[in-house]
Amino acid sequence: MRVFITGASGWIGTALSKELVAAGHDVVGLARSRASADRIEALGGTAVLGDMSDHDLIVSEAIKADAVAHLAFTLDFAEFEATVDNEVALLGRIGDALADSGTAFIAASGTPILAGRLATERDHLEAAGPAGARARTANAVLALADRGIRAGLVRMPRSVHGAGDRNGLISVLVGLDRQLGTAAYVGDGHNRWPAVHIDDAGRLFFLALEKAPAGSVLHAVGEEGVPMRRVAEIIAAKTGLPAGPVDPAQLGAFGQLLGVDQPASAEETRALMDWKPTGPTLLEDLEAGYYTD
Repeated sequence: MRVFITGASGWIGTALSKELVAAGHDVVGLARSRASADRIEALGGTAVLGDMSDHDLIVSEAIKADAVAHLAFTLDFAEFEATVDNEVALLGRIGDALADSGTAFIAASGTPILAGRLATERDHLEAAGPAGARARTANAVLALADRGIRAGLVRMPRSVHGAGDRNGLISVLVGLDRQLGTAAYVGDGHNRWPAVHIDDAGRLFFLALEKAPAGSVLHAVGEEGVPMRRVAEIIAAKTGLPAGPVDPAQLGAFGQLLGVDQPASAEETRALMDWKPTGPTLLEDLEAGYYTD
């Protein structure tokens, strides 16, 4: 199977590429720079130079592929709207190009933020909230399933953790903690974030490309909810910072995410895809020093 991946040199893209290459599939990855291309090729894939604004290139590669994994995105909160506008336009073109082909098109998204209620695969992403802009992309991906494309979503939890993570939300949190001088949590810190180890996330994405039915919404959740106070306490122990509550406004847009209780389930995903997470927990990776050393 020939698989085209946007974001192939990124955190999840690297894990997915390893799975695909190990299984004997051909990986073609979109690379924004020569350095990214080198990373893709070191994994055993083929790189094509371009970025998410290169719609003609992306559509051309999607047409040649048996399956497409869309993983490229930016964590720059200030750029969310512009990024989503570009994605939605691109997805419209991909829908025109791949209509009635049966090609797999699986995109990464995020688990819903339901403020204290366990989110399941049946819950919709809300357009409002700190990451609500991605709801438009998610809806555009699922709409492809009505056009004869095997389209679906793999919704990622707030933390996709592991050794080598330098750009995920836990890394962002540690950086903000160092700036504040406090290992931060909001309120009493009992709010929870769902989490998954990077290897488990890569494995689920691989399974989705192989066999997820059209219109699938999958949750790459290994842990339903990790208390953020425990995260802060381990960061404090590892860095020497005091752990304590902060005003979320001190953290800007990130503060909205940090303070919300947002557990998520993956029961339906595990049953449908025969997916069994086996990687270390988020707290184990924090204890290992991956985010603080």
